Amino acid sequence: MASIKVTCVILMCMVVVGAPIAQATITCGQVVSGIAPCLTYLQSGGAVPGTCCNGVKGLVALAQSTADKQTACNCLKSVAASTQFNPENAASLPGKCGVNLPYKISTSTNCNTYL
Repeated sequence: MASIKVTCVILMCMVVVGAPIAQATITCGQVVSGIAPCLTYLQSGGAVPGTCCNGVKGLVALAQSTADKQTACNCLKSVAASTQFNPENAASLPGKCGVNLPYKISTSTNCNTYL
């Protein structure tokens, strides 16, 4: 009986130790590539190009896990800071492309809180 308990404890330890840690599979490069067709709209407004919405929809499809969403959020936050997005254009982009984002595209977004 004791050997069964020891075997169970060892198996449980192996499961816990061997459990994968959540890692993002999306990269900032993918985020930047997806959002690149949107830059003119994000900075100046106007019509949202179809290629922009395709990129945004592709990013939403890629970012399924919490880690992926946080990576995408942080990358968008960095791009927003470096390209001086118009905050109103950034806020309206997901709706214009027919997608929901669990965070705001903004330099002030706390990507760890919104996901």
